[in-house]
Amino acid sequence: MALIRSSLTVVEPQAAEMAVYFYAILFVRYPEVRGLFPPEMDVQRDRLLRALLRIVDLVDHPDHLVQFCSRLGRDHRKFGTVNAHYAAVGECLLDSLARFAGPAWTPELAGAWERAYTAASRTMMLAADNDARLRPAVWDARIVGHRRLGHGLAEITVLPAPEYPYIPGQYASVETPWWPKEWRYYSPANAPRSDSTLTFHVRAVTGGRVSSALVEHAQPGHLLRLGPPEGDMTLNAESRRDLLCVAGGTGLAPIKALIEQIAADHTERRVDLFVGARTGQELYGLDDMLRMSQRYHWLNVRAAVSHERIPGTEGNLPDVIAQFGPWLRHDVFLSGPPGMIRAATAVLLGRGVAPSRIHHDPLDVPVLSVPPQSAYAQEEETQLP
Repeated sequence: MALIRSSLTVVEPQAAEMAVYFYAILFVRYPEVRGLFPPEMDVQRDRLLRALLRIVDLVDHPDHLVQFCSRLGRDHRKFGTVNAHYAAVGECLLDSLARFAGPAWTPELAGAWERAYTAASRTMMLAADNDARLRPAVWDARIVGHRRLGHGLAEITVLPAPEYPYIPGQYASVETPWWPKEWRYYSPANAPRSDSTLTFHVRAVTGGRVSSALVEHAQPGHLLRLGPPEGDMTLNAESRRDLLCVAGGTGLAPIKALIEQIAADHTERRVDLFVGARTGQELYGLDDMLRMSQRYHWLNVRAAVSHERIPGTEGNLPDVIAQFGPWLRHDVFLSGPPGMIRAATAVLLGRGVAPSRIHHDPLDVPVLSVPPQSAYAQEEETQLP
């Protein structure tokens, strides 16, 4: 691993060029795989180095590495990836690394990379094979409701076939007919319903092709495709601790699903919900949550804005939750921009909350799509923290 880490420092400054070269030789040598990728390859090229860096970063944590590679393997089923593709990718990857590492590429280094790739790809293939025995690779989902909420936001309800087996708090990857092979991540904003429908909250991001298509062009009757449910931000059925829920922007969606589940389970755990946005106009969904708080005595809702002076609480969500508490006896659920999650986690840890009590969507898969941004920066095309 020391050899691999040292080689990455050599090729990382040439990462963009290496990714272009890798996909060029992959498509020339194995033209049959070109159809698995979107026409526009800019985002896909960036994912290559991010995945490599993530694998190397996790090498000292075998359990996390296996979890990461397994998630990638399951997720790649929706692209049409089969086991034979892994050998082709490995061959072209090693050739690309050799070209850009230059004199640093030794037989010892080549052997180290080959062993590392073999281990990672075997884990991905095993996870994909096991997953194929349990569920489809994709679900067709017909849009049955589309409601514009203003300020570039839409509420989209779909009916998947077959039934989509998710747990509240998880997320789904979504493909639209307008941008085939381009998948973006969204969290259902509801607990499972008797009619099997799912509702997503989607904000049109500047330059975001998928989100803009969903908000501005999608209509009832259009067919989307869903990848398998992922994510670990789910309730522990055995816990009866009170909850602190913090939602920034469209991060309210999975939090709303969790609260609906608590209501359906009749556990009546006390829930303190903080909803935040940059401006009052972007503070969507607050009225719905306030109505829920009137219905359920165990739900307390507070709102805050960070970039506008209006009546109520002002400031970033991490600063606002620090004004309340203590939260030592709570399970904590965070959802929103990555910067907000990191800042809120730091605040809570600094006030004695145990790391095991803090839950948020895993950052590893969506982070391969778009680089993290600071708290309350423009929401990412993933629509996930």
